[in-house]
Amino acid sequence: MRIIAGKYKGIKLYAPINKKTRPLKDMVRESIFNFLIHSNKISFELTRSNILDLYSGTGSFGLECLSRESNKVFFVEKEKEAINILKKNIEKLKVEKKTEIFHNFVLDVIKKRRENFLSNIMFDLIFFDPPFKDVNTNDLIKLIISNNLLKRNGIIILHKHKNSKEEFTKSIKIIEKRVYGVSKIIFG
Repeated sequence: MRIIAGKYKGIKLYAPINKKTRPLKDMVRESIFNFLIHSNKISFELTRSNILDLYSGTGSFGLECLSRESNKVFFVEKEKEAINILKKNIEKLKVEKKTEIFHNFVLDVIKKRRENFLSNIMFDLIFFDPPFKDVNTNDLIKLIISNNLLKRNGIIILHKHKNSKEEFTKSIKIIEKRVYGVSKIIFG
């Protein structure tokens, strides 16, 4: 697992040993960024954007954003081992001042937005990579919308198993769906 592009290109990131955390594969991450940067279906400027990385694991997506000049990344993760690796990756890149970590369950963080670091921030991009068995996708999207976390032209990116069958809330418009191996990436 490494940083693909930008100012930290090529730096290897620490990865988990256990199977609880499933890091986003480099190829999938690269494809997501290619879509964000080159697609004519969206207009998105990664530079100077604020990113919310939900179910962030060891932080590969958010750290890639920082390598590509995002303003700040807010990480939310509940697994202690993943948090420890995330902190090591942040220290390795020396980006402590451009990150915030919240160690808790994602839905709880969003529900308690007014009590935590998300209280007055809107995001340009919200990425979430829940465990493949997680079924709270629609609840999470509804909470994001109702809590006004996403900027008007902001983007939500969801990483799910390619065979997931859930129907998505009408709160977001699906822009693109792409499949890479066992991964399905949904842009909304």
